[in-house]
Amino acid sequence: MLTSDREALLMTTPARTTPDAGHDLRLLVRAATMYHLEGLTQAEIATRLGVSRPTAGRLVARARAQGLVQVTVAAPAHLSASIHTETERTVEEAFGLDEVLVIDERADGTTSGNAALGRAGASVLARRVQATDVLGFTWGPEQVAVADAMQASSSCRQVVQMDGSMTSVEYHTGVDHALARLSDRLHAQPMRLVAPLYADSDTVSALQRDSILSQSLSAARSANVMLFGVGSVSTSTTLFEGAFIDAIVLDELEELGAVGEIGGRFYDAYGVAVASTLVDRTVSVPLDSVRACPTSILVSGGEHRRDSILGALRGGYATILVTDLSTAEWLVAQKKGDH
Repeated sequence: MLTSDREALLMTTPARTTPDAGHDLRLLVRAATMYHLEGLTQAEIATRLGVSRPTAGRLVARARAQGLVQVTVAAPAHLSASIHTETERTVEEAFGLDEVLVIDERADGTTSGNAALGRAGASVLARRVQATDVLGFTWGPEQVAVADAMQASSSCRQVVQMDGSMTSVEYHTGVDHALARLSDRLHAQPMRLVAPLYADSDTVSALQRDSILSQSLSAARSANVMLFGVGSVSTSTTLFEGAFIDAIVLDELEELGAVGEIGGRFYDAYGVAVASTLVDRTVSVPLDSVRACPTSILVSGGEHRRDSILGALRGGYATILVTDLSTAEWLVAQKKGDH
């Protein structure tokens, strides 16, 4: 075994053109080879080389520091064109996100585009959710696609609906399907929010006091993982198509500078909640609760959602983004324009 003086010498002296220098170099290379190529642990390296475990760790670290180890990551040729690591890292740094996953397919609002987003979103959710977590979700086509793509490989404690879904017309929101599918795949207890998305303010106050609905709203507000999409301010949004809002409300929102919504709550281009007549009429998790969530996964993409996504990111509502390549590149360009 090396003496303590010898160990100190290995860590403090540069390579020399002496017999000892050759021995030092061989030791460094051998330790690095064992660790990076053979997959040995530092304890195993210590035993093989006859050194202490701390010395084995220092040998591995020193080999990399001196440029003896170069780590490269090579994707298979048939997959390399669809992997966008640089773009993902750029978006993460631009908006302070924990993770960005960029898909190669076009997220254009079609069934196939939503399905591609859903597969990517499901892979992220499966990695992030833990057995003790409460997962909250808003309804929408992207979240339904995530639910459809989920496999029974992860689990959480509870799945709860974050926004009301009842409306005055027959409109399929997919919320029941998403709740059932997510809770089944995650082996979790489902909690439905049986309420309209919008009602008059007195009714909303009464709903918040209701012993059953208040439990659902409280669980949703305190969810430590949230899955959501964003809606735009236009006649093509699901809220307009489902008769949750009408043209008069759309005009009001546009005049206030609204660009998007999460769970029926609208915000402007910088993510600031707009003071519309809907605020006191909305039955959903407040935007502040979304911002405070430690793991909030935004799944959305496409040109029709760009402004809504940008506003949500500026407002700090997401910690993770799943989107398409063209949207990711557009977001980076907009962020550069901010400066």
